[in-house]
Amino acid sequence: MGRTYLVEESVGQYLTELSTKVKPYVTGLLIGQCSPQRDYVIRAVRTPPKEQQQEESVGPPRLASLDEEWITTHASQVSRMLPGGLLVLGVFMIATPELAKDGQNALRKLIFSVEKSLSKRRLWKPTEEEVSDRAALQICSATKKVVCRTYDVQDPKSSAKPADWKYQSALTASWVALGCTVNVNIHIPLLATSPNHDLEKNTKNGLNRWSKQIEDSVFLINGQVKDEDTELLEGQKKSRGNTQPSTQFSDVKVLTQLGQAASARSTATVQVCSGSINLRGAVKCRAYVHGNKPKVKEAIQALKRDIINTLSDRCEILFEDLILNEGPQKKSFGREYHVLPQRLFVPVAGSSVMLSDYKFGDEAAGEIQERFVEMLDQPVQAEDMHMAEDISTVDICPVTDSPSDTQQAQLTKATLLLKLQQNMGLVVAAAVAVLASIFSFNYFSD
Repeated sequence: MGRTYLVEESVGQYLTELSTKVKPYVTGLLIGQCSPQRDYVIRAVRTPPKEQQQEESVGPPRLASLDEEWITTHASQVSRMLPGGLLVLGVFMIATPELAKDGQNALRKLIFSVEKSLSKRRLWKPTEEEVSDRAALQICSATKKVVCRTYDVQDPKSSAKPADWKYQSALTASWVALGCTVNVNIHIPLLATSPNHDLEKNTKNGLNRWSKQIEDSVFLINGQVKDEDTELLEGQKKSRGNTQPSTQFSDVKVLTQLGQAASARSTATVQVCSGSINLRGAVKCRAYVHGNKPKVKEAIQALKRDIINTLSDRCEILFEDLILNEGPQKKSFGREYHVLPQRLFVPVAGSSVMLSDYKFGDEAAGEIQERFVEMLDQPVQAEDMHMAEDISTVDICPVTDSPSDTQQAQLTKATLLLKLQQNMGLVVAAAVAVLASIFSFNYFSD
């Protein structure tokens, strides 16, 4: 049996409006949430038109002219604006009857291209039990017939499976929101061997290590540690007949482990570095979980991914901004301070869910409003934009030339001394073990 998609009624209205304007076809993204039982679609967003498309629309319409790169770029931009728990669930196409025959093949190709593009940017890996089906929705602009199929994006040879597409009002009325503030202080060394001192690559490597700390953190939900397999709303009264957006909010504290477990083996590494990057600040994170008996592990996983995504995304945005303003040819940096873009949240019309975006200090509210219209096809009022956090910074320490022979000799000497100390530690430990087997003694330390 195929998957079931529960779809917010406003999505149906949006798609109907698009179908009256389509010439000869329009594509877009489906945004929502996966769950083991069913998937939820809360928004549909058309692909922004390119300026030159009108000039190229000469001759008979063909789906072969689909700009795959443009659509996947749009998907990457939209994914940055989604809080934890929400993702691009699939793609849709509204086309005239003469294009319907080739529509499903085009959608299949787009689904895999979008997923490939999005997976490249992630610093986390999907779990084995996660839903990997993505929706391909095809609508005929003349008959309004809706055909929904799914493809398994983990299987390149996946064939289409039928799926149910059902509209529902107030879909997110009973959803749960989780929020937390995470203090960030990440020190990332710049290796002297890194070609051209690739700041972006080094930053991503450093964030990759940090993301593993987040994955291993302890999450307190409303001050409690809950078993992952219990229901998130266990013990809470569920409101019945409520059709107004009234998301329940859970405050979460993130406890990051300070060090490795006692049983874990630790090794010391000496590396020649020519500078460092320091990320400092406090980031606001948010995630949403469906109200159909969600598990604690679903909520924690959604929030973990938002924590990781929000820092990774805004670093990407910063480096994109640096390239635009300073050019890709810049190879060396003096000491620089950069301010990471701040996160803001914007409500979705008719929903209790909020989407997000990132704003540099010198950006006007009008620029953010234009971006929401372009990326999400949603007008936003300036008073509805809620700035969530204070300033976070990136401190890039000076990148020097290659170490001198004297510096290299000193580093080599330091490495040898460190290894000698480690070996001496093993010898002393062995000696103590032998003595302990002969004598019984107690050791006290201040």
